[in-house]
Amino acid sequence: MKKRDKKKITGGNSPFIQDKPFDKRDKGSLGVRYVERQVRLPFLADSDPETGEDYGTTEDMYEQWGLTDSQSTLKRGKRRALLGFILAVSVFIFLFTAIFFILPNVLPGVFRGTNIGELFEEPVVNYEYKDPSYRVITESSVNIMSEPDVESQRISQVLYNEPVKVTGNSVNGFINIKTADGISGYIKDDTMIADMSSVEPDLHVYKLVVSDLSKNVMTHASNGTLICRVMMNTVLYADVKREGVYRVYLPGGDMGWIGSSGVIETEPRGEVGKVPSRYFVGSLLLFVNATYLDNGLTMNGISVNGAIYVASKINGVKMPRTAEEQAATGEEVTIEYDAVSGNIDLDCIKKGDIVFFRGSNTGEGTRVIDSIGVCTDKGAFLMKSTAGTTLNLRTFEADNEIFDRIITIRRIFDTVD
Repeated sequence: MKKRDKKKITGGNSPFIQDKPFDKRDKGSLGVRYVERQVRLPFLADSDPETGEDYGTTEDMYEQWGLTDSQSTLKRGKRRALLGFILAVSVFIFLFTAIFFILPNVLPGVFRGTNIGELFEEPVVNYEYKDPSYRVITESSVNIMSEPDVESQRISQVLYNEPVKVTGNSVNGFINIKTADGISGYIKDDTMIADMSSVEPDLHVYKLVVSDLSKNVMTHASNGTLICRVMMNTVLYADVKREGVYRVYLPGGDMGWIGSSGVIETEPRGEVGKVPSRYFVGSLLLFVNATYLDNGLTMNGISVNGAIYVASKINGVKMPRTAEEQAATGEEVTIEYDAVSGNIDLDCIKKGDIVFFRGSNTGEGTRVIDSIGVCTDKGAFLMKSTAGTTLNLRTFEADNEIFDRIITIRRIFDTVD
């Protein structure tokens, strides 16, 4: 291949390039603009090169126009930031108004009559204890005395979180109260408070009735410390239910946790359902060997009528607290006798029947109750011990003289096994 001769390219035969060497002296004729060549624009005609006032020279704005630095500086960035801030605040106010004012008033009407609409309906709270004389008990059990004196007769007891109504003034540290079931007497005035929120049914989700002898209320669901111990038939209200525990409201606004075993759950205004007599007897047997206390209601001190009261309530029957009232409650059982021996037929007394006896030295027509026995099996009764210190089981044959002292037999539970 023929090699192309290396020549200095001067334009060759190109019609656009003159075939002669470039001469710097001809730069003006070639129309090439150089930096050092000053350009004169029409609107800069007033600039005088001879005075040095070239285009682009900084002017003193104050001397020329009377403007300060702040007046002569553009603040476009600040204005944009201010506009952005105002826009953000406006959006926030709009969203806040829509969420908390507009939507709550509009959506309930839109979804009225539907399942979604129920979510917007505020629950109606019917307060049960609006009367300012109501109080709630703050101790596990409190004695109700016949007089404002610790040496007077014990009428009954009230339990933790039980509502009572104050009916008199404080005397010697005692105050006259009345229970929901009509028992009147005196209790220590420092064993109750006026805050009734712990017993208002409509403020809570669950109603719990303690069915064990006692239950511990703890500060936490697990590994907590003891707040208090509540006794059988204590009523508490809860708002949280977890596996094995409830969070309960306590008098004074505090909250605690209680295990789900040994408690009966109902709706806040619900009642415990009535069960057959064997469950009633099972609850009574928990008090075997418990310390006896006249008109006591707890494992720390219990009477037979007190055991009947709490055991019947946790099994669905409302019983009065006193022996005299209990003797007039329920169905009276007809006593049957053996035709040959003339002794009582023990089969006529069923499990759960309550037998009221007069004293051994009283006449046949006497109606004053001396002792009470609850039938737990044929011929077996839960009664006060012969020493009078505990409750225990006592068994009698049909010819025992105790059956000659029967005042009445009452049946409050169905005896179907």
